[in-house]
Amino acid sequence: MTSATASSGPAVSFEFFPPKSEKMEQSLWQAIQRLAPLAPAFVSVTYGAGGSTRERTHNTVTRIQKETGIPAAAHFTCVGATREEIDAIARTYWDAGIRHLVALRGDPPEAAGGLGGKYEPYPGGYAYAADLVAGMKQVADFEISVAAYPETHPEAPSAQFDLDNLKRKVDAGATRAITQFFFDNEKYFRFRDRCAAAGIHVPIVPGILPITNYARAVEFAGKCNATIPPKMAETFEGLDDDPETRQLVAATVAAEQCQDLQAQGVEHFHFYTLNRADLTVAICRMLGIKARSTVGTAVPAAG
Repeated sequence: MTSATASSGPAVSFEFFPPKSEKMEQSLWQAIQRLAPLAPAFVSVTYGAGGSTRERTHNTVTRIQKETGIPAAAHFTCVGATREEIDAIARTYWDAGIRHLVALRGDPPEAAGGLGGKYEPYPGGYAYAADLVAGMKQVADFEISVAAYPETHPEAPSAQFDLDNLKRKVDAGATRAITQFFFDNEKYFRFRDRCAAAGIHVPIVPGILPITNYARAVEFAGKCNATIPPKMAETFEGLDDDPETRQLVAATVAAEQCQDLQAQGVEHFHFYTLNRADLTVAICRMLGIKARSTVGTAVPAAG
């Protein structure tokens, strides 16, 4: 599959998760087929709690880059492995032509409660994301993205502590910060200003979550400290059993959010696709991003 050059508009990137079954793999590649002609700056593939999807993440990342030519980034965490083991995995990525990592502290293994469990540094491992960033830069000259939290990480004792942590990650060598999703743009604008005041001068790329399921989005938001604006709650009220209208509303809400961000100088959007393309394609279209050609695209066979 070859990606076409997209029309003018902001830069975009897309996040996927590694498929658990053959059916999910086919769905993933169908989404990639639809999104590739938008010429994303990169795509990233997530890593399960406790490193539970390490092999599937590796296979998906390397296959995307090999078969589509899109720069692919692997999520990398501190959990479940020693420094030596993590360094060795990073070298396999570099040897496979992967030049971009998304370095994260990571969540505890699901047996320890996943997002709700208490994080403990792995014995002999990298303790926190800043340590991981520094270690990966020693392995090879990776481009490294890190996470940022406009409304503060749920486990951070204060907003200032969280900001200081982001500064440590950038000082260790991170070249970009991608935010947790948010729905209130004012939270992002204030956070961006605080980053600049703190001497954090890498791009702060907003993470955008198109809402495929409002109840699930509310659940996600509760876990990661993201505010649901009252107007947004009213907009989606009563649409649980009306998927067609919900889809139209979701695309419009996300597009308006992105247009407002763009008007305030945002030049790159990172979409949490949940391995689905429809909403993201529609939002990109409303941002002026569309493929000029889809000639030559094809879905690789599942396998």
